[in-house]
Formats: sequence, C-alpha cells, structure tokens
Amino acid sequence: MSTTEDTPDIIAVLRDDHERVAELFEKVQDHARFRHRRKELADQVVIELVRHMVAEEQHVYPIVRDAVDGRSVVDHALTADAAAEALMRRLEPLEPTDEVFDQVFIKLMAATRSHVADEEARLFPCLAAAFPPAELCELGEKVRAGTSVRPTRPYPSAPTPPPGGLLVGPVLGLVDRVRDALAPSVVRTDEGSH
Repeated sequence: MSTTEDTPDIIAVLRDDHERVAELFEKVQDHARFRHRRKELADQVVIELVRHMVAEEQHVYPIVRDAVDGRSVVDHALTADAAAEALMRRLEPLEPTDEVFDQVFIKLMAATRSHVADEEARLFPCLAAAFPPAELCELGEKVRAGTSVRPTRPYPSAPTPPPGGLLVGPVLGLVDRVRDALAPSVVRTDEGSH
C-alpha cells in the first residue's frame, strides 16, 4: 500500500510494527532458545507496543475518527489499547521466574493478536478508503520520524486522546530513553532499524 519503496504508507508502517511484535512474542515463548533473554524480550514487547499505541493515538485515531464509521473503529481500538496497557503494567515488574509471568504474557499476546486482527480488518480499510496514497505515505513518514521520541513504557496517568498525548509524549519519551539507557537488559530498536 505504498507509493514508493522508500516511503511506506501508514498502513505498511503499522503492519511492520505488528510483525515485529509477533516475532518478539514467538521469541519470548521459545523457552529453549531464549530462556535467559525472556525478560529482555518481554520488555522489548512492551516498548514496541507502547510506541505503536502512542503513534496511533497521536496520528491515526484523530483522522480516522472523522472518517465514515471512524468513531466506532477508534473507540473500539482505544478500549483494546487500554486493556493491553493494563496487562503491560502488570507484566513490567514481573520476572520470567514469577508464577504469573507466563499467564500475564499469554493474556497480553491474546489481547494484542485480537487487536491486530481488528486493526487490519477495520482500521486499515478505513484509512485506505478515506485518504489518498500520498497522504497515507506522509502519515507513515510522520509516524516513522517520531519513533525515537515516543514513550516506551505504559503511563496510567498520561492523557491518551490528543492533544494531551501530543504534548506529553516527547517528555515521557525522554524519561523512557534515560531509563532504558540505564537498564542494560532492554533492547533498543529505534537506532537504525527503519
């Protein structure tokens, strides 16, 4: 759905996020190969999901809300985001050796997979129908360009609907980057991974 190879549209950017998270889910579930890296990989899942959700809340949901049937699509997506965020907050302090780690992680995987399926079935067609390819590419570039300043952790008190998220996002992103730099177990993907 992109006009050129170098400029993926927003749908391609979001699909790439979905694929990256799916790969991380598989790694966390692969106890044999990644047993010693499961916490690091679970932390990376949280980082990727939060960045993805913030990008959607800042750039996608506001424009989709005004499209045909957009309000119900966005309301449903925000409800799914809130459920995933609650699971991420539960998961973040847990270690893979904790009794409930796998239970919470499996719930997060299921919630995310359901949300991804819904996005690809409802949100993406809404975007494709409402906006010309050039605008979708412009939006894709905005989302990609903002990756490094987005928060990487769920923040229960942060405002999610714009404009609140637009103002708070870069500040929380800075706090998260400092926190991530101090935590050696977190894998960083925002540098050179586009």
